Amino acid sequence: MSRVLRHVQSCLEKQVQYSELNAFVTCARATKLQDAASAIADSESDCIIGSALVGKTVAIKDNIVTKDYPTTASSKILDAYNSSYNATVVDRLAAAGALICGKTNLDEFGMGSHTRPVFTSTTKSPFTRNGQALSAGGSSGGSAVAVATGQAWAALGTDTGGSVRLPAAYTGTVGFKPSYGRLSRWGVIAYANSLDTVGTLTNTVEHAREIFNVLDRFDHMDPTSLSKTIRDRIAGQTTAWSKDRQLRIGIPLDYNTASLSPEVRQTWSRLLSTLQDAGHSLHPVSLPSTHQALSAYYVLAPAEASSNLAKYDGVRYGHRTSGPDANPRDNLPLFAATRGEGFGPEVQRRILLGAYTLSSEAMDNYFVQAQRVRRLVQMDFDKVFALRNPLLDARTEQSDDTASVDVLIAPTAPTLPPTLAEVEKLSPVEMYMNDVLTVPASLAGLPALSVPVKLQGGAKEAGDVDSVGMQVIGQFGEDELVLRVGQIIEALQA
Repeated sequence: MSRVLRHVQSCLEKQVQYSELNAFVTCARATKLQDAASAIADSESDCIIGSALVGKTVAIKDNIVTKDYPTTASSKILDAYNSSYNATVVDRLAAAGALICGKTNLDEFGMGSHTRPVFTSTTKSPFTRNGQALSAGGSSGGSAVAVATGQAWAALGTDTGGSVRLPAAYTGTVGFKPSYGRLSRWGVIAYANSLDTVGTLTNTVEHAREIFNVLDRFDHMDPTSLSKTIRDRIAGQTTAWSKDRQLRIGIPLDYNTASLSPEVRQTWSRLLSTLQDAGHSLHPVSLPSTHQALSAYYVLAPAEASSNLAKYDGVRYGHRTSGPDANPRDNLPLFAATRGEGFGPEVQRRILLGAYTLSSEAMDNYFVQAQRVRRLVQMDFDKVFALRNPLLDARTEQSDDTASVDVLIAPTAPTLPPTLAEVEKLSPVEMYMNDVLTVPASLAGLPALSVPVKLQGGAKEAGDVDSVGMQVIGQFGEDELVLRVGQIIEALQA
């Protein structure tokens, strides 16, 4: 049996073995996947020779459209919806020889932190504590669990405020959110257009780089895709900087919040000490707008969501309420009854919140102020990085040279993953606090990578998580540098 066939067979077996974790909404048909693997094993076509992804199984988050699988976004409003086209990222994976092995579970429309959708089953982490299943994180929890358990070689997710990095931290995988605009969003069901970024979940940083290299191209179908001019500017700046020298690592003091658990804080401190012992220099930096970032995010993202989700009205496609149009449920108009049935409580909450912040009486006090905070967050980052932001025509005012750093390193999540029983007791606001360390990079559109760092002494008990997610954040466009630093962190643990 060839390597490709063995790999595919192993993934199919593990999809059955770990089915109770609910990583997938729709699994690949075994015969179809095996036939595709056999075709690759027999003869690789000219277009995929040399690709690192040939014959590798990749799972797709179920808010990225695919022709061969339904796309539901884990919502009743899109129940059994089948797209007539693939997202650009799916087509590019297929062209590189990757095998799409199913659609993964998510919080409905990507709105959540623990992958607990109402209309599909909760995704469970492969780890446990005191015999109880842990949260897989969200919203890309299904993708993270699929990779962590070997049900897929890699998976695509989407990151709006941390939805790739948080599940990676909770499951001991590598979660990479590229710079905004580097990967095409064409075919991604929009949550918040100015924040949504396609990301990857893998077992190693090198695997993340291999997928990124395949997908990192301009797409004329995506109006937010970075132009060739910007990409050339990024490449020139990176090439000019990339010298063989030690890193200047920034320690964002504002990320050292009271909510950090002792295990996370100790792991962060130990990692920084290890990097310093390896010859890299550490530099404390201040990002004062961090404390307002989460509040700004939960104004801006729901505002964009309320607009994006307005098209789901039961008229053109998707779920439609049953009964005569003239007498729908509770005497509501057709579209209101359909949306009441088709959207879960968290999606409804964010639609209402967004609609209010965009209303005439609230826009100046909420939406406009949040946009100002977002700009302050971007300026804070620009001031501490040694490289200028390639999107700016003139260099933003920076601190003195001693504060200019190459990357920032901070925790991905403030605590270790909670149990699902503990999650049930959390209020919506407490759940939103999970994103406190990931949201700033999303607001600024920066590349960010979550890398697992082993807990000192390992897991407290058998089956529990034994790593903490540490986040590497770089200047806009410095995706390759962020990945290189991730590999340095991996090598220091080897």
